[in-house]
Amino acid sequence: MAASTLSPSTTSQLCSSKNGMFSSSQASMLKPARTQLGRKEKGMKIACQATSIPADRVPDMGKRELLNLILLGALSLPTAGMLVPYATFFVPPGSGAGSGGTVAKDAIGNDVVASEWLKTHGPGDRTLTQGLKGDPTYLVVENDRTLATYGINAVCTHLGCVVPWNTAEKKFICPCHGSQYNNQGMVVRGPAPLSLALAHADIDDGKVVFVPWVETDFRTGEAPWWA
Repeated sequence: MAASTLSPSTTSQLCSSKNGMFSSSQASMLKPARTQLGRKEKGMKIACQATSIPADRVPDMGKRELLNLILLGALSLPTAGMLVPYATFFVPPGSGAGSGGTVAKDAIGNDVVASEWLKTHGPGDRTLTQGLKGDPTYLVVENDRTLATYGINAVCTHLGCVVPWNTAEKKFICPCHGSQYNNQGMVVRGPAPLSLALAHADIDDGKVVFVPWVETDFRTGEAPWWA
């Protein structure tokens, strides 16, 4: 019966191809095992035995963790620098007032000065200004030529359209679905389910300041739905 012999280079290649972790220097022993079926030799089984990994090749986990921390810090600083101005973009414009409100702005973005406003807006006037959270808010002039102590949010309570003031009918009439509100913003015709929101209109240092309305709605006698 013929015996087959494997050269060292052949055994190294076999060990490398069968087990990715073994190199030619780590294959130390080959054990031939013959199996016979009748009188014919069917093949040989080759077993590879690996030696231990040298200590100088073991990864230093402390160094790896330090490098990870340095990388994380290097990425965090510029990321935070970009996110802060991006987040402030969504903050509604408007300077704050001592009472915690927002100074009303006219159509071109100037602060509304009460005395100057009354010179150009007569009794019964309702003109849009920029109010709380940047919402369009009507500044109301009473029949005695004074500013009303409340502002009317112009956002329709149905689907959010801006509701214009109809001077002829003395109502707020929504152009989207026909909802109607009286001259104080109380709903009188649907499909809008609720009255327009209110805000206090105070005067601070001569300027009109809108302040959140959290008290009872004087039009309905109910708690404010928007608070």
